[in-house]
Amino acid sequence: MTESKPIRVTVWSENRHEKRDELVARLYPDGMHGAVKAGIEENLGAAVEVRTATLDEPEHGLTEEVLANTDVLTWWGHMSHADVEDEIVERVHRHVLAGMGLIVLHSGHWSKIFTKLMGTSCTLRWRSEQDRELVWTVDPTHPIAKGIPHPIEIPQQEMYGEFFDIPTPEELVFISSFSGGEVFRSGCTFRRGHGKIFFFSPGDQDYPVYHHKDVRRVIANAVEWAITDRPERAVPELLRYETGDFFNGKSYQGANA
Repeated sequence: MTESKPIRVTVWSENRHEKRDELVARLYPDGMHGAVKAGIEENLGAAVEVRTATLDEPEHGLTEEVLANTDVLTWWGHMSHADVEDEIVERVHRHVLAGMGLIVLHSGHWSKIFTKLMGTSCTLRWRSEQDRELVWTVDPTHPIAKGIPHPIEIPQQEMYGEFFDIPTPEELVFISSFSGGEVFRSGCTFRRGHGKIFFFSPGDQDYPVYHHKDVRRVIANAVEWAITDRPERAVPELLRYETGDFFNGKSYQGANA
C-alpha cells in the first residue's frame, strides 16, 4: 500500500496591516498568514506541508515553481489588492484552472484573483463595529462542515451582508447572521476549470478570528476538500477529434488553420 503524500499548502497574505497597525501586530505577532498556517497544521498535522508567501516578496512569493508545488493556495488580502501584479494573478488563475485548490478568506472577496474567477464585482455591504457573528451550517453533510458546531459563535467580527455580488454558489455550506440583523453567504464553493474554490468570510484583521478553533477547523477542512482528484495538473484545452477516435485529440490552432 502506497503511503499518501502530504498536501502541499501555500498560505498567502498581504502582511501589511501587521507592519503598520499596532493592534493587528499584537493580535497576530506571527502575521495573519502565520495564524492561518498554525491552524492548518494543528488540525491536519503530518498530512500537510505548509509554507507562507507574502505580497512584498519577489513575485509576491508566488513563483511558477511555488505554484507548481502547491496543491492548495489560501488567499487573504485587504488594503493592497491593487498592488498585486497582473502577471501573478494570471499565473495563479492558470494554476487554478489546471487543478490547484484555492481558499479565499474574508476580504479576499475583492482580490483580483477572486473577481477574475467569479466574473462579477464581488461587492457586499459591511460594517466594523464589533458585531457578534453566528456562522450557521446549512449543509451538514458537506466535508467542509465536518466537526463544526452549529453555529460557530464569533464574539466580535466585521459585518459582511447581502447583497453579495457573486455567481450562485455551486454549494452553500455556511450562512452568517450578525447582531445588527444582517445575513451573509459566508461559506461558498465554486469550480473553475479543474480547480475547486472555497470562499470563507470570517477573519478581519482587527479581530482574533484566525485564533478561533472552529474557524481554523473550517479552513483545514477546506484544504482537504480542495484537492483535485485528477492525476496531473492541466489547463482544459480545446482539441479536435477525428470521427471514431475518442482518445487522441489534436491541438486546434483556430478556424483558419
